[in-house]
Amino acid sequence: MMEKKHGKTQLLLLEDVANLGKKGELASAKPGFVRNFLLPQKKAVIADKRTIRMQERLQEERAKQAVEDKKESQALALRLKEKTLTIKVKNDSQGHLYGSVSVIDIVNILEEQEGITIERKNVVLPKPLKMVGVFDIELRLKEDVPATFKLKIDGETKVQEVKPKVEVIEEGQEEKSPEEALEAQPEAMEDLPMRSEREKEMKEELDERSKE
Repeated sequence: MMEKKHGKTQLLLLEDVANLGKKGELASAKPGFVRNFLLPQKKAVIADKRTIRMQERLQEERAKQAVEDKKESQALALRLKEKTLTIKVKNDSQGHLYGSVSVIDIVNILEEQEGITIERKNVVLPKPLKMVGVFDIELRLKEDVPATFKLKIDGETKVQEVKPKVEVIEEGQEEKSPEEALEAQPEAMEDLPMRSEREKEMKEELDERSKE
């Protein structure tokens, strides 16, 4: 019989389960998750007097496994430390990808190029990569061992370099500072009404002469 606590089933974990617990620990989960996943996958058993006797043995096994997993993860992190892996993708002339490089792509790259098998949960990628370039990829391996490697995203289309605009200054003309340019603006604005007034006076004078 399943022992329940607050609507959840009490379990003894036979394996590490993400967001639930580690092997040998007692945990509780919703009945549907227990029935459809944990029990069929043999990741847990219902906690009762008989299975509780297994707990000490499972915890000892888990402690030994943790030591092995940590050594393996540290060796893998050291192996990846100086690595630069490459992926070629479609892109536009500005370096934007037609699509993106996601967590599953990184998992596949590691397996195909290095023979390293990890799960998607081991890849720490806040958002997919959408530009060509070289990126530091962070991993979180077993026993929370951190690892990093570089991923070079090459585009199939050559990226055009954006040339900075250069202002041409004529010979003999001194370059004005931003302050001088601002000071010159009011003078130019003041010239406009004066010019209009002079043109108006000239026109009136011409009209008077034509009447004589």
